[in-house]
Amino acid sequence: MVNLNNNLMSENISIVLCTYNEIDSIENTIIKIKKEITNLELVIVDDNSSDGTIEVINKYCDNKKIKFILRKNVSGFASAVVDGIKNTSSNKIGWIDTNMPYLIDYIPKMDRKLNEESDIVILSRYVSGGKDKRPFLRSMASKVLNIFCKLIFRSKINDFTSGIFLMKRKILNKVSFKGYGHGDFFIEFLYNVEKKGFNVSEIPFVQEEDAHPDKSKSAPNLYKFLYLGMKYIIRIFATLFRKN
Repeated sequence: MVNLNNNLMSENISIVLCTYNEIDSIENTIIKIKKEITNLELVIVDDNSSDGTIEVINKYCDNKKIKFILRKNVSGFASAVVDGIKNTSSNKIGWIDTNMPYLIDYIPKMDRKLNEESDIVILSRYVSGGKDKRPFLRSMASKVLNIFCKLIFRSKINDFTSGIFLMKRKILNKVSFKGYGHGDFFIEFLYNVEKKGFNVSEIPFVQEEDAHPDKSKSAPNLYKFLYLGMKYIIRIFATLFRKN
């Protein structure tokens, strides 16, 4: 289980951002979050960026609602998400891609859905109203992978790999968040969340074409995407047969 900080703050939501050389997007993302969401704690985890990202983040660290974790000897997307979650203080915890600031617009709607009936809300490209605008090969590969997940897990979840979520803290008391791998760690997490009987809801979203596909934490270049796809399939089978 994730070792949580149980000293809850008055903030309603904690959002984790993971950065590595995100100079083109990090400042706009921080500004947009600060402007549009007031009841929020922001936890930023950086893997020792070398392009000026760290300096930009430090400009905003005088704000008590922003926590900055600089990792110099550890790297990796999944472990960065887990380290960020460990340092959250709110009852609701989420993650968004730093390279996709438009996702911030969905947080209020996700929060309302979480308050209504759900234990975790994920943004989905594969429910009515959702869409994936990325290049054909990438969007098709993603869709096929998610259909595969849905079938093999016998799941009601349509999008295992968007990675954009907002959840209640109580989930982490019963479900492990394994900090290795890339987006495949989220597939395993969602499978276990559903298996434990938590209520999973999906909200449609439109994934725009990547502004900086070579820098995105969740959407790397096509060749890496295909390589990761094979790793995802291996982890799907490992998840299915692993005793949790």
